Amino acid sequence: MSGTKKRRVKLVVAYDGTDFCGFAPQFGQRTVHGTLSEAITQVAAEDVEMLGASRTDSGAHARGQVVHFDSTRPILPSKWVRALNDLLPRDLSVVSAQFVHAEFHSRFWAEDRWYRYRIQTGPQDPLRSRFVHWYGRPLDVGLMHEAAQKLVGEHDFLAFTQLIEEWQNTVRTVRSIQVLQVRDEVWIDVVALAYARGMMRRISGALWEIGRGRREPDWLDELLAQRVKNEVHWPTVLPASGLCLMKVRYPRHAAAP
Repeated sequence: MSGTKKRRVKLVVAYDGTDFCGFAPQFGQRTVHGTLSEAITQVAAEDVEMLGASRTDSGAHARGQVVHFDSTRPILPSKWVRALNDLLPRDLSVVSAQFVHAEFHSRFWAEDRWYRYRIQTGPQDPLRSRFVHWYGRPLDVGLMHEAAQKLVGEHDFLAFTQLIEEWQNTVRTVRSIQVLQVRDEVWIDVVALAYARGMMRRISGALWEIGRGRREPDWLDELLAQRVKNEVHWPTVLPASGLCLMKVRYPRHAAAP
């Protein structure tokens, strides 16, 4: 491969978001974007513009975040993984790398994004405390799952995203929601085309309120009907610690020809 030929590289990355100020770059703050970009630039020995699939919140985690960048360095994908992980801190790592189509875009080519929110219903566990929201009491998981189906499809999620300007579009399409009891945790798995800011944590908060008996399932219908921001009775926004970006899915033709 010629050293001057530019190739587009897709990375799947994982991170413990506890000590990051989110994914997106912020001046003077430790972010996933900034930390990863610095490592890529060092390995590539050239200026690199890196773009990501989803802007995870400060304190939220990822198992399957996706980024892409262009580089002229003749490095095979497996070598990118090893070289970057040698430089990255322990709370951020590259899971895989591959060459992709020259027009591939980690954000705009995504077919959907799968997020999981974890609520711990058992005793506190210090080995999991960074990755769950501890509640410590049982939840009605069946009722939560049944209520969650009201959110599937295309809806206006204004009531689930307080941090948004009046003029911004809040219509989103949710493909599926599953609420499962897994040992002493409740998992809320949402697959959607895209998410408004804070939407996943407010969906989880609304379902948590239903699961603990504070709200009835029909309350979700009322929330979806809201159209005026200053009249919304906001559902609880749960802490970012329980949130993880599990996977971003792409069409098969994204791979390099």
